[in-house]
Amino acid sequence: MLINTNANFTGPIQPVDNTKPAEAGIYIHIPFCKQACIYCNFHFSTSLKYKKELIDALIAEIQLQCNYLNGAKISTVYFGGGTPSLLSADEINLIFDAILKNYPVDKLLECTLEANPDDLSKNYLKSLQGTPVDRLSIGVQSFREKDLLYMKRAHNAQQADYAIKAAQDAGYTNLSIDLIYGTPGLNDEAWKDNLAQVSKLNIPHFSAYALTVEEKTALYHSIAKNKSTPVDPGQAAGQFEILCQHAGLLGYDHYEISNLALPGHHAIHNTNYWMGKSYLGIGPAAHSFNGSGRRWNIANNAVYTKNLLTTHQPTFEEEILTPIEHLNEYIMTSLRTMWGCNLNYIDTNWASGYTYLIEQKSHRFLEKQWLVSEGRNLILTQGGKLFADKIASELFFSNQDLIKFNLK
Repeated sequence: MLINTNANFTGPIQPVDNTKPAEAGIYIHIPFCKQACIYCNFHFSTSLKYKKELIDALIAEIQLQCNYLNGAKISTVYFGGGTPSLLSADEINLIFDAILKNYPVDKLLECTLEANPDDLSKNYLKSLQGTPVDRLSIGVQSFREKDLLYMKRAHNAQQADYAIKAAQDAGYTNLSIDLIYGTPGLNDEAWKDNLAQVSKLNIPHFSAYALTVEEKTALYHSIAKNKSTPVDPGQAAGQFEILCQHAGLLGYDHYEISNLALPGHHAIHNTNYWMGKSYLGIGPAAHSFNGSGRRWNIANNAVYTKNLLTTHQPTFEEEILTPIEHLNEYIMTSLRTMWGCNLNYIDTNWASGYTYLIEQKSHRFLEKQWLVSEGRNLILTQGGKLFADKIASELFFSNQDLIKFNLK
């Protein structure tokens, strides 16, 4: 069993120091849920009939992909889903033992388990203490019963409150919760009450997402059939502004558009993703990135399991990123953070001609006060965060840019 020696991350995004041994993360996708939430478009199954076989397949993939990260040392492990808290402590250890046998792990900085409140009983929390898990990400979504019923969550408001307190009593101080805003019936005062609960319960990190309507979800079909109230983008935008305002009042760093933390409690695994560090995704529908290309596994439990256990071959698609695609990804991910897009980093890894063009393209966003320039960093303002995707896409480089400005 590894001792977690540092669960905090406070530093800004900096260019990667290639003289140091590379670090990477591993993401484990657990594709099971007790029931389907109305808004969810993640890959999962509500049948646990073949859970054992799928865990065997996860372990097989861990073994088969051992060279994907090019020997990088593993510093973070993240169990996501789905609902990873449907795993027993023994199953978590079984998966983690496979990581230890196949990857270099000196010290683990963070091991996160996503959990539903209804799974976090005292007995389950006690069993988790015998695993490497040192951080829990609890899917609260709302502290209001009405919202949870609307979203068809498996837990109720009382269980949400109990799970947080029980986790703290069990010694889990490194906690995160998820909240959703923009739901029909959630007025601004109710949203403020949800945010106040975060501070009241001494939760050091939380993620806040606007309710979105994704195709093939129950919510999408319900709205299409006029059985549910459509989501109001104006309501979501207003409640995002409330989120931004309350973050500072409550002492939280709004360090990424959807993530807020008290100083010293930024999520290490996800921050490394925004920094462009490598990660290996294990499990059906899991994504991987190793610095040069991306892979994504087949989103089918049966096919994923069969191929790994019978033909001993993972089933995935992949793409090799061109330098320009890699740059565009850096622009997109870095802009989402409080540290912004570092032009010095681009100068070092691409060429000065690129930063000149970015500065030209960003001029109108600076005039609109959607961006600010601090040193050599372009950073979204509170107003700019509402248009993050639009701003990033307009800063992206195209092949026409390369030709027009003679960039290489």
